[in-house]
Amino acid sequence: MGLTRQFGQLLQVNLNSSQCHLSAFPENCVEFIGGRGFNIWYLYNHLVSGINPLSPENILLLSCGLLTGSSAPTSSRLHLNALSPLTGILGSSNIGGYAGAWLRSCNIASIIITGKSQKPVSLYIDSNGARLEDASHLWGLDTFETQEIIKQSHNDQKLKILTIGPGGEGKVKFGAIITEKDHAAGRTGMGSVMGSKNLKAIVISKGTHKHFPCITPLHKKAVKTYVSEIKKSSEFDFLSKYGGAGYVKWVNDLGVMARHNYGKIGTDRIEKIDGRKLDKNVVRPSGCFRCPVQCKAELKLKGLEKDKHFTRPEFEPLLNLGPKCGLENMTQIVKLDNLCTRLGIDSTSAASVIAFAMDLSERKILPANLVGDLDLSWGNADTMEKLIYQMVEDKGLGIILRDGVRKAAELIGNGAYKYAAHIKGLELTAYHPSAIMGTALGYAVSSRGGDYNNVYASLEYNWTKEQAKKEFGTKEAVNIKSISAKGRLIKKAVITNIIVDCLGLCKVPVLSLLKSFNLENEIRLINGLTDLDLSKKDLFDAGQRIASLEKFFNIRHEKGDIEDSLPEMFIEKNSSRGLTLQNFKAMLQEYYAAMGWDEKGIPPESAWKTNFCKLEEKK
Repeated sequence: MGLTRQFGQLLQVNLNSSQCHLSAFPENCVEFIGGRGFNIWYLYNHLVSGINPLSPENILLLSCGLLTGSSAPTSSRLHLNALSPLTGILGSSNIGGYAGAWLRSCNIASIIITGKSQKPVSLYIDSNGARLEDASHLWGLDTFETQEIIKQSHNDQKLKILTIGPGGEGKVKFGAIITEKDHAAGRTGMGSVMGSKNLKAIVISKGTHKHFPCITPLHKKAVKTYVSEIKKSSEFDFLSKYGGAGYVKWVNDLGVMARHNYGKIGTDRIEKIDGRKLDKNVVRPSGCFRCPVQCKAELKLKGLEKDKHFTRPEFEPLLNLGPKCGLENMTQIVKLDNLCTRLGIDSTSAASVIAFAMDLSERKILPANLVGDLDLSWGNADTMEKLIYQMVEDKGLGIILRDGVRKAAELIGNGAYKYAAHIKGLELTAYHPSAIMGTALGYAVSSRGGDYNNVYASLEYNWTKEQAKKEFGTKEAVNIKSISAKGRLIKKAVITNIIVDCLGLCKVPVLSLLKSFNLENEIRLINGLTDLDLSKKDLFDAGQRIASLEKFFNIRHEKGDIEDSLPEMFIEKNSSRGLTLQNFKAMLQEYYAAMGWDEKGIPPESAWKTNFCKLEEKK
């Protein structure tokens, strides 16, 4: 079987002409593996510079990783890319659930969406191909309503649906794409790109194609061994029971939890939002395709709608809607997180712009005409809900906040930029960069902007000192307060994350449970399930070249300064220790040198055009 056949087919959707066309996976890009790697290869070669991200000229890609939908455990992930309307550079997001696996069951590896439909449409996919259907009656509905009506109209409750809500339709710059009730491609506004194309939903009927099925004793051993390794993890039972919400107290104890728009670190009232307490409200656990962890859950909470179930917030939304905004009411955090999902907006960016507004209000920077009758005191859940609706409906203060903190700071002026916590236009996630050096560097160099999950440097606190000494030559690499070896550590995190996104595996089991930044387990899984014969070097070489291509893409499309830097608000000015400008620059230069880039962070032109790893089939 040829390499390209193993990757699956491409589905090209031209919304201008309403045409859907299937084609073979291109042979000249198999070295990019799939998922995130294929997406950047395609965008770099097909997307011209200078376009408006919300114009028909933008290209939206949704791609399975190499193992997505296969017999491999945790193989649920679908990677999305386009030019971001929020940042103006590489838009990038990732989503779990079952949609990616259902897409694979139709023998489709990637969907490439171009143009703009004259009216709202949905894309229907099954084993026979794809077609566009009228979705005018769905426009304006939230993501939960949309999915239910589509399932009813097709008389098929097993359909997997990727949909936008009013946030994406209204082109909030951080509109999200939602599948089921608790899976989101949230970051960088991919839902708004979908909305700008008048594409309401992608509907996938389960097909019959088997992607790398588990048939032979070798296949079965590879799968069994990988599941066994996950279940042997010291944190497996904890994560299965509490999900990401269970780690709120841990991050507070570590001393890196951002509070009050990063103005403070940690709280002595953490018990109020300890996600473990939600366990008593769990109605039913759930999770993604072929994942043994099953870290999601449906909740029933007193004080909310009587017969309505809510989904348990993950780690990031709980912290961003909670401490970042000064909110300590767990029920209200759950309600606001679910509201963001229903409306189809990224909860991290939504919470960040709200925290920004609260901060400016306290500092008397926000003009009274923008505030209106809003009470912007910390932790006011009613105001937070009003602002979420205002952003989606393009009203009041929401008119400014819906474009993100960078643009809002520009419009407000009066020094507001000093409190705008973003990098390259993307609002930061929950870890406070001043308190954890490697993560601070990871925020700065992330190709999609300030985001922990794009770099996921959990080895900074999960690896032992002995592992750090062996890998980086110093135990200080895993001291979160030290800058020692952080450039090399973040290089490892960046490249490992890219490869995991290319494989279509979930980062939580791979990087938090297995702590597998050397990918030995994943190499055994790949070679045990596929006809490929890969080495660890093959994967890391591919990852480094993909990182370089993402950097080249951003250089081509940036409008203004794309420097890998941190906001001034995080730089220590009155000490020689911690996150000083000198220490940050030292980490950054070490990272550039480790990547083989020049002192300005520009890769050599040869970084992605030559000397690719060779993906070879077993003889």
